[in-house]
Formats: sequence, C-alpha cells, structure tokens
Amino acid sequence: MTLQVLVVEDEPSTREELGAFLAEMPEVADVLAADSGEAAVRLLGSVAFDAVFLDISMPGLDGMAVARVISMLSRPPAIVFVTASESHAIEAFGIGAVDYLLKPVRPERLTDSVARIVRLRRASAEGAPPADELAVVQIEHSRRTVFVRRDDIQFAEAHGDYVRLHTADGTHLIRLSLSYLEEVWAPAGFVRVHRGYLVAVGWVHDLRVTSSAGLVAATPAGDVPVSRRHARGLKEQLIEAARSGQLGRAAR
Repeated sequence: MTLQVLVVEDEPSTREELGAFLAEMPEVADVLAADSGEAAVRLLGSVAFDAVFLDISMPGLDGMAVARVISMLSRPPAIVFVTASESHAIEAFGIGAVDYLLKPVRPERLTDSVARIVRLRRASAEGAPPADELAVVQIEHSRRTVFVRRDDIQFAEAHGDYVRLHTADGTHLIRLSLSYLEEVWAPAGFVRVHRGYLVAVGWVHDLRVTSSAGLVAATPAGDVPVSRRHARGLKEQLIEAARSGQLGRAAR
C-alpha cells in the first residue's frame, strides 16, 4: 500500500524539505504541495489524498480550518500536523489528527507517522482493527536492551520527543509520541488524563485533590495529574472498570 500525500506549508524551505523526506519513503507514491490553506482546499477538491501533512500557523486559511474542511470529505485523508508550537496539540487530536510533529521535524518521527498511516489504512481496508502493538516495549540503552511489559506500566508521561514510562521498578525513556501510545494502548486500558499523561486504569487506586497539583490519579508508581477536561471521562472509566472487576486488578 502506497500513499498519495499532500504537504501544506507556507514556508518554502520547510515545504521543500518535508516533501523531499516524504518522497524518499517507499510507502509514499507521490507528494504534492500547497503553499496556503486556500491552495490546499482547491487540491483536496480534485485529488484523493491518503494523508495531509499540515502546518497550523498560516496566513489566511490556517491549518485548523483546513482540517475542518478535510473532516467533511466523504473519504478524508489522515491528518498529521507539522508546527513549531505545542499549544494546539489538544485541539489537533480533538479533530482526529493521526500525529503532531514539532518543527524542525526529525526524519525518524516522520517515518513513524507514515508507518502509522499505512497501518491504519491497511486495517481499514481489511475491515479489521490494527494488531495489538507494543505489548512489550523494547528500550535500547548504550550496551543493553531492556524489555518492559505493557501490563507493568502504570502511567506514561510526555518528555519532549520521548515518553517516560513509569513502572514499579523505575522509569524508562522511549522515543515515541504520547499520542501514538494513546492510540495503540487504548484497548489495554490506557486513557488520556492530561495533555502530557496517560494512565493505566487498572493501576489507579483512588482519585484525590492536592494543594499543589489539583486532581490526581494515585498509582503505586506515583500521582498522575488529571486535567479538568479529562476528569469526567476518567471517572466514567474507573466506574466501568469497577463494575467489571478490572479496577485495581493490576495492583494486586
């Protein structure tokens, strides 16, 4: 499966660099480019794209407006935002973005995004959900490799281009995005509780309000901040887990 890709970026050098990176990937069949949101909408009306790599801050029609147009298409392409700011991340994933890349974009992060799009489109074409991914996380150190079971991970914390995984035995850094882990670990009971945190529902033993962090989800590995936006959803997940006998199972 190869992809028809659109790059939307008003800055010429960034647009050319991103297009060149994508064109070199075997998963990408063709790359077209637009230098504005308006140009992107015109192309989206005439070409069936599989993925759009979309800048957010552009004069005129910005990336968020383009994304809303994309969502109304009968066969919407996958959206990957490419931006210099983290401030739009929550809104981006609310729109349904597959990934959120920070400039300057590292080639390995771009490769991760393309691979994810291919997996999602292949699963959709086959009418089946993507295979369970990262049940065991492989973490490379200088002279050794550590294998961490997903079931031992109590929460995950965004750490720049990495994610810090918290277990009873300590923490581990892995070069993945938090949004990707949220996507592939959701069936295993991991839920977003804050812009920078996922928590495994089975490890939560209570919610409490602290003077320093506000509402937190308490796990044996530490307290996890819960934003007001995610508090209700987490409480519903905990109630459902309690009803099904899953709550606290991981901690026993």
